[in-house]
Amino acid sequence: MNERVPLTGCSADELVQFFQTLGEPAYRGRQVFAALQHRRLQSFAEMSDLPKALRERLNETAVAATLKVESRYLSADGTRRFLMKTHDNLPVETVFIPEEHRDTICFSSQSGCPLQCTFCLTAKLGLLRSLTPGEIVEQVIIALNDVYGVGQQSPRGTNLVGMGAGEPLLNFDALMNALRLMGDPHGLFIVPHRVTVSSAGVVPRIRELAGIPDRPNLAISLAAPTDELRDELMPINKKWPLEELLGACRKFEETLKPGERFTFEYVLLDGVNDSDEHARQLANLLNRHDLHARVNLIPHNAADPLPYQPSPATRVEMFKSILAAKGVRAFVRRPRGRDIFAACGQLAAVTQTIGLQRLASEVSERKSA
Repeated sequence: MNERVPLTGCSADELVQFFQTLGEPAYRGRQVFAALQHRRLQSFAEMSDLPKALRERLNETAVAATLKVESRYLSADGTRRFLMKTHDNLPVETVFIPEEHRDTICFSSQSGCPLQCTFCLTAKLGLLRSLTPGEIVEQVIIALNDVYGVGQQSPRGTNLVGMGAGEPLLNFDALMNALRLMGDPHGLFIVPHRVTVSSAGVVPRIRELAGIPDRPNLAISLAAPTDELRDELMPINKKWPLEELLGACRKFEETLKPGERFTFEYVLLDGVNDSDEHARQLANLLNRHDLHARVNLIPHNAADPLPYQPSPATRVEMFKSILAAKGVRAFVRRPRGRDIFAACGQLAAVTQTIGLQRLASEVSERKSA
């Protein structure tokens, strides 16, 4: 980017300061903030309300957007999956999910992921790097512009979920900065109660989030009711085992305000974590910690080369009924975008444009460089 400043990750106040360093009046910063965040413009050439000389100067000193869409896939159910590349050529994936009463954008917080959960294809890539606040915001802008046109608003409003590639709470500062930007009334105005962040269980950040008043909703991925099994499926458990994780979750739940949501997610793997005994263990675990959050049951979305298959529908329903019998609210999450590898755990799957082998090769080359 030749040291040009990326402006999409800047707050209105930061843009005011930037334009003042250029010798421009403060209102230019607020004007450009609205152009980037509210009107969702991605080039200075589109900002026709700026003087031509200023637009030319901005092209030399700054950039309005850094992500480029490399591929776009449309599912039979209306889901859209975007494969983007950063300025340094790293993959970023974003999913748009239309529903009757709302639209949801699933954004990534990192390129790749460091956690090595065995049922997630993205883990095969490892971590390339964490994304900047601007790169997180740009994903949402690109998806909205693709669906509705530049600057046009969704008639149903937009929900965000940090359930794409990466562990959001390992990119905590950038994540929170991006959410503050997107919640600005003069920008996208997607407020925290319309945002859910999914974590594999980064305990210190869960505790920190509990003390932040203006925060997103939280979802915790469990995938197993015992430390032995969770160590195998989600190696993060070796650092923060279930007792420590659920203790932090209990503290978080105690801080919930009206309208906030706190959920657990449980990916069901056929013959691995979906037995009647696993369901009883999960219910007992949550009840012992006096946790009342709902549990979203997610049938695994199979993708080569992962060794797992989804639990049959009858097994999913039995698992749900056992939880319900023990007083645990459980819901089955309907998968979306499976035909374009946009479903949970499938990002980075083999596609017609870019395959896992090629991505893995790129990752290996970068790590050895």
